[in-house]
Amino acid sequence: MSVNVGMVVEQMWQPVPGGSGRYIIEVASRLAPLGVRAVGINARHSASEPSPADVGLTIPVLSCALPRRALYAAWDRLGTPSVDRLLTTASSGPDVIHATTWAIPPTSRPLAVTVHDVAFLRDPDHFTAHGSAYFHRALEITRKRADAIIVPSQATADDCIEAGLDASRITVIPHGLSHTPVTDAQVEEFRVRHGLARPYVLWVGTREPRKNLATLLAAYEQLRGTDLDLVLVGPAGWGSDPTDAPLPPERVHVLGRLDDADLAAAYAGARVFTFPSLWEGFGLPVLEAMAHGTPVVTSADTCMAEITGTDAGLLVPATDASALAQALEAAAGSEHDRLAAAGIERARDYTWEASAAAHAAVYASLAGAR
Repeated sequence: MSVNVGMVVEQMWQPVPGGSGRYIIEVASRLAPLGVRAVGINARHSASEPSPADVGLTIPVLSCALPRRALYAAWDRLGTPSVDRLLTTASSGPDVIHATTWAIPPTSRPLAVTVHDVAFLRDPDHFTAHGSAYFHRALEITRKRADAIIVPSQATADDCIEAGLDASRITVIPHGLSHTPVTDAQVEEFRVRHGLARPYVLWVGTREPRKNLATLLAAYEQLRGTDLDLVLVGPAGWGSDPTDAPLPPERVHVLGRLDDADLAAAYAGARVFTFPSLWEGFGLPVLEAMAHGTPVVTSADTCMAEITGTDAGLLVPATDASALAQALEAAAGSEHDRLAAAGIERARDYTWEASAAAHAAVYASLAGAR
């Protein structure tokens, strides 16, 4: 069955498209062989702004008449303009519209909405009053209008159900893995450049409260008798930053944001990767570490536990520093080789091809129900 899908791709012109942007690019680029003709929908952009190809898109893109801010406000508050006319050609129009983020266009066609997470409900202090109101309205639009709701993990599905979304409309489609291989020479150059002479525990993320860095630092304090350094990768976020406290500079390395090549080298060079986050929508760093053969220690009862399964990572209560310290020691020692092999094997299950195929099945189901 051939399906025409209009995908909202405006996220790609955000200053930091983030994981949502990666998701859009990877899924959209794999739909054509599955019988899905995808056309992107974006806001009006000036000639000086990046083209669709510049932001990584490989599907045709049609632009609305309004710039982003006005377009999002009109969709959110006024329920106009519909994207049906924009996408209608002489031969056919869209069978399905896919809102790939909370930017949800008006349409008379079947509507799929991807909910990456409900962070605005879990961490309301992280959002401005304007942003929080926008996301709450988007949640209500999704509840009323979405024919299908796509989420990246069962944990996010559970959050959506608790927020009032209909479980029967929710489909869990995990993200795939965008793997950057590195050589031993690249890893060694990275280590030398950053003064990483000893084995190290790696953490990756934005330094904000839900990432639970305070517990990691408390756990590392209990490991100070070992030869493991601690490497923290990623930018500062909102709220208090645990790295503002005095830390031993010769043992704790705060590297900030890295490019893709250096991030891959950081994963591959680590003795252990840890991600004791309180919650995530998907937990991509866990999957990336596993693909590099780096043993993982992460939080039980979260979506990260869905990624590792029962054997490809050590799971501990998120806020138990002693349990985290013990698991880190085990992952660096007696459990290292087993976890490394199991992680590589399990990471193979997460492909963007499988994700795109699952999206195509949702589209076909919606189109067939018209």
